[in-house]
Amino acid sequence: MRYSSTHKAETRQRLIASSKAIAKRGGFATTGVDALMGSIGLTGGAFYNHFPSKDALFEALVAEEVEKSTEMLAGDGTSPVDHVAKCLRNYLSSFHALHPEEGCVLPTLGPEIARAAPDVREAVEDAVKRIQKSWSNRTGDSDAAWALIAQCVGALVLARAVETERTRKEILAASRRFLAKALAMDSLR
Repeated sequence: MRYSSTHKAETRQRLIASSKAIAKRGGFATTGVDALMGSIGLTGGAFYNHFPSKDALFEALVAEEVEKSTEMLAGDGTSPVDHVAKCLRNYLSSFHALHPEEGCVLPTLGPEIARAAPDVREAVEDAVKRIQKSWSNRTGDSDAAWALIAQCVGALVLARAVETERTRKEILAASRRFLAKALAMDSLR
């Protein structure tokens, strides 16, 4: 059977997309190549036609995820305060807490990123710095921008770590209220 000229690139992209969801739900290091390839209907042996190593796949998926998060969080045409408030409401939501495969890579894969190759950590650092710069411009406070990022990631990790929906909602709501007070954002409360 002859494959189209785009088959390899399409398969690679499907593998990255599928691997992101799997990794964000259950961790990347604990998932084998066979499971990653099986998720797109292929055998583990075909993996090396697309990536030289599992680490290379991790680097590719983290790069895509941090770029997606940066675009989403860094800005759109809304007013500075409204944009930050909207981002915080979406980020610190029950949906985001309950669906890690749909959201930010940092709360789910942060520890694995911290142990990854320097190229992966540099890509994440560049992305986080772009978010921080955007939020710093919007809030007028560089320190507040770093604190916002840290609060959001930490609150989401904690919200995912608890068992009950009630506690999860309390954590997220308290974080939104705290950030609203800290930034004097009535639209976030």
